[in-house]
Amino acid sequence: MKIGISTASLTRLETEDALNLLKEVGAETSEVYLKTFYEYRPEFAKKYAERTAGVEVNFIRVNSQNFEPQLFSKSRRVRGDGFYWLDQILRSAQLFGAKNYVFQCLAKTDDSAERLREIADFCARYGVNLCVEHAGCPQLASGIVLKQIHAYLQDMQGTIVAVRVSKADKKVFSQLKAAGFDGAVLVETSNFKEVEELKKSVEFLKEIIYNIK
Repeated sequence: MKIGISTASLTRLETEDALNLLKEVGAETSEVYLKTFYEYRPEFAKKYAERTAGVEVNFIRVNSQNFEPQLFSKSRRVRGDGFYWLDQILRSAQLFGAKNYVFQCLAKTDDSAERLREIADFCARYGVNLCVEHAGCPQLASGIVLKQIHAYLQDMQGTIVAVRVSKADKKVFSQLKAAGFDGAVLVETSNFKEVEELKKSVEFLKEIIYNIK
C-alpha cells in the first residue's frame, strides 16, 4: 500500500500551492482535485504539473456537479458539452501522469450502464481508467471510501485501486492486506488547520500500514 494525499485536504490553498506541499507532508502518491473549470484545461496542468515532483499523481478528480451529470443526458448536444470537458480533464490527467479519473456522478437512468461504458471507453483512449465507487461495467476499475469497506471488500476483491480515509483503522487495513490490496490509501479531510497536522496523520498511517502482519 502507498500513502497518498488528495489536494482536497488542502482546499484552503489554491490547487497549485497544494501541489507544492505533497512531498513535504510525506505523500508517496496523490490525487489532484481540480476545483474549477479554469483548472480543468490542460494549460493549467502544463504550468503546474512539475510541482508534484517526487510524488506520483495517480488520480484526478473534479467537482462532480460541474459537468459529469451532462454525460448521462439523453440529448447528444448536452452529452457533447460534457465530453468536451472530459476531454480537457483527460488531457490534463496525461500531463500530470495520472492513470485514473475518479468519477463521482452515477446517475440513475434507464441507460446508465450504457453511458458508463461510453465514458469508460472515452477515458481509455487517453490511457486513463475510469474509477468509480460502484460499477456495473467491466471496463471500470473501482475505488471505495473507508466506510464502505466492510460491505464491499469481498465482492470487489481484486478491483479496488484506492481507499479514501479521514482516520486510521488498523482492523480495516488488516482486512485490505488480507484481501491482497496493494493500492493507494488516500488521506482526505477538510479538518486540517495546519500542514503539520496533515504530515503527522500521514506518518501515523504509514506506521500502522507498514507494521501490519
